[in-house]
Amino acid sequence: MKHYEDNFAHDNLPSIDLQPDYVFLDLPQFQRPEMLNCVERLLDNHIKEGRGNTICLRTFEETWTYQDLYDKANQIAHVLIDDLGLKSGNRVLIRSANNPMMVACWFAILKAGGIVVATMPLLRSKELTTIIDCAEISHAFCDHNLADEMHLVKSDFIKSVSYYGNSHLEELMQSKPKTFSNYYTKADSIALIGFTSGTTGLPKMTSHYHKDILNICEAFPSYSLQPTAQDIFIGSPPIGFTFGLGGLVLFPMYFGSSTFLLEKPSPDMLLQAIQEYKITICFTAPTAWRIITTKVHDFDISSLRKCVSAGETLPLKVWEDWYNTTGLKIIDGIGATEMLHIFISSNEANMKPGATGKAITGYEAKIIDMNGDEVATNEPGRLAVRGITGCKYLNRTDKQKEYVENGWNITGDIFRQDEEGYFWFVARGDDMIISSGYNIAAIEVESVLLTHEEILECAVVGLPDEERGMLVCAHIVLKEKSKATDNMKNHIQHWFKEVAAPYKYPRVIYFTEALPKTETGKIQRFKLK
Repeated sequence: MKHYEDNFAHDNLPSIDLQPDYVFLDLPQFQRPEMLNCVERLLDNHIKEGRGNTICLRTFEETWTYQDLYDKANQIAHVLIDDLGLKSGNRVLIRSANNPMMVACWFAILKAGGIVVATMPLLRSKELTTIIDCAEISHAFCDHNLADEMHLVKSDFIKSVSYYGNSHLEELMQSKPKTFSNYYTKADSIALIGFTSGTTGLPKMTSHYHKDILNICEAFPSYSLQPTAQDIFIGSPPIGFTFGLGGLVLFPMYFGSSTFLLEKPSPDMLLQAIQEYKITICFTAPTAWRIITTKVHDFDISSLRKCVSAGETLPLKVWEDWYNTTGLKIIDGIGATEMLHIFISSNEANMKPGATGKAITGYEAKIIDMNGDEVATNEPGRLAVRGITGCKYLNRTDKQKEYVENGWNITGDIFRQDEEGYFWFVARGDDMIISSGYNIAAIEVESVLLTHEEILECAVVGLPDEERGMLVCAHIVLKEKSKATDNMKNHIQHWFKEVAAPYKYPRVIYFTEALPKTETGKIQRFKLK
């Protein structure tokens, strides 16, 4: 039996022998029927079970119930089939900031039997064209506020672009029924394609099944958050990023909670929403937690009970400052687009400040050397992980062989594991600076610099140097820009040697107004290099 009429995605899956081993799928919470459309569990069941009037999506301007979302998703699914000629298995791009219509489009695509390709709002036409050509995308939904770059896209694959926001899509929806028979798909049919962040050259397409989408909802949230229907989620990551998709759409809807969506999630907007709407669970990046800590006294955040950080490692100083200010413990986590969501994290019962945590239910992890052998306790090495999800690159056998070794997913991160089983981040595999024979982790230097009272943010990279191989170079944002002088550079260097191993000190310092970041808050170190 074919999965879809358009089998492009399935035909380009890596062969079974190149895929990782899947473990823990025999646990009861991860067992799924052979035929499964994830939308039924995430959305339709709330209507069937009489929860249609429960609030689902909020913004500062509007409130949608589960019934509202269900009706609109069904109408858009009809538009896809009746007006746009979608065939099952077609890839459909979404270009939007985080808003309710983006969520409706996301569900509509899966209802109609399509495959979702959600993208970041900041992508430009060249990047969008590359994504469209790589995934052979036939249809696109685009927020009219982001139309300019979409108009510049030139691709032979795109058949239709539908704009929404008092636009063409809403006109087509008006005449459509509010009920729809979901495409009868398999649990291991591809539901979404995620493009990896920070990719140079030809991007990598990661694929995930309908069952993967539901199974991650039984993993991280059950382990770390214990959500209830009364919880209200909020966060800064774009829904086009799997961290944001999980935290702002999948997890709240799996548990019948609601989510507050921000199109421009500044720290002030996050705090304002937490205060006004009594938000209980917040997802954001380490850099945002650092800034929010300095502003939190101006807001009432007493409703907040869970704080989640991911995207890059959480410095101990940020964790301590937030805890000392609010009494709340930030839950750190590491995930990957290839794995769909977080696989190492902690919860209130097993948290160790500074450590990322332990492998959560549904996953196992180990630290290996370049030969694939496990290293000794507390020795740094490559992080290897396997579990209920895994890397399935489309049409990239070369990259699949790099990411999967002996059935394990190799994330590209350097970690160590302590005597109690906690995993500690050391560096990205490409963020190690080797200077005069010393292995210096950029993150270690950053963690020290962030404890300096004058430093707001920093990013450390290696600079090529004939004599030493590489120099430690720090790009620093000061709290007071007027203090960016040569004397301050000298002061920071001398101070660093007093508080940390002198060989790690930044021999080169640049003061900057701001650090380059992705939409998800990750510092783009490659730009600094």
